[in-house]
Amino acid sequence: MRAETAVADCRAHSNGLTTKRIDSHFIPAMVIGFTDRLLSNRIDAMELRHLRYFAAVAENGGFARTARLLHVSQSAISEQIQNLEAELGVPLFHRKNRRIHLTEHGERFLEDARAILSAADRAVANMQRSLRGEVGTLTIGFFVGGTGTFFPSLIREFRSRFRGIQVSLVEMAPAMQQQALQDGTIDVGFTRPVQPLHAAFLRSEPFQTERLCAVVLKSHSLARKHRIFLRELSSDRFILNDRKYSPAVFDKVIALCTEAGFSPRISATATVSPGMLALVEAGEGVAILPQGAQMLSTKDLVFVPLADRDASIDMVIAWSPPHETPVLRSFLELARRRKKTGGSAGALP
Repeated sequence: MRAETAVADCRAHSNGLTTKRIDSHFIPAMVIGFTDRLLSNRIDAMELRHLRYFAAVAENGGFARTARLLHVSQSAISEQIQNLEAELGVPLFHRKNRRIHLTEHGERFLEDARAILSAADRAVANMQRSLRGEVGTLTIGFFVGGTGTFFPSLIREFRSRFRGIQVSLVEMAPAMQQQALQDGTIDVGFTRPVQPLHAAFLRSEPFQTERLCAVVLKSHSLARKHRIFLRELSSDRFILNDRKYSPAVFDKVIALCTEAGFSPRISATATVSPGMLALVEAGEGVAILPQGAQMLSTKDLVFVPLADRDASIDMVIAWSPPHETPVLRSFLELARRRKKTGGSAGALP
């Protein structure tokens, strides 16, 4: 037997055929490959409807009952099952005396068919949730001192309503946010009014308007006043936002000083509100900040609202239309609803 096998093996190789041995028989690999291709073609022809009909017949115990439940003709279901069996090359049901039950192959195939149908239904449901903006990711830009009390509560509510969305918060200066929105690094930003450089590429909506305040030491001569005019600070040194990081506030302060009839003596600049407050506390001068920054203040500082007519600045919610997604639309819808119902506490009337 071994000699015959060896001879057959040599003959196969001498004929230029690669062979495989199956159950003591040599079958040319080209034949096996052809069979694999046939099976592959059969599998490619299988559709979800075949699996749904098969599972329904198996679960309902017959063609007639399944046809009634699905409102499909019995012959149509029977034909689909026969096509499926032909594609698989095995019978899935025993058919005797108008009663059917699964074969051993059918039992095994039913488990996999159920798993496939469940996965398909889950994929459709996930896609529908994605289209409704209920699943996905959202990256939100914000800056310290510019969130007020509305921002934390808005984020909490959004997370509670849309548990399938992964929310990421990124602290970023207003000018940096606007570039990040254009680049697609963040999806939405709570920032200052969009600068002309980005205005053509971004959309924004005013979210709240904040009163500007003079930040002074408790020992300052104006600290006890309920409000002051900016011209009353003309002899003081000023600490301003670095224009590179917050151009809107810097330009606003300079414009207000000009309207008040003086040019401010700038002693220092800082990139963020906490830095400006620290400089004021160190006696470097006075600062002009939105009222929302008061939450960062210390016991040694006083925020005195400015009485000047235009002494206010907007907080806007901004995004990039080319990067708009259903998830972003869900967030914008909630933010607008909260704004309408007074959710943006701290805004000017």
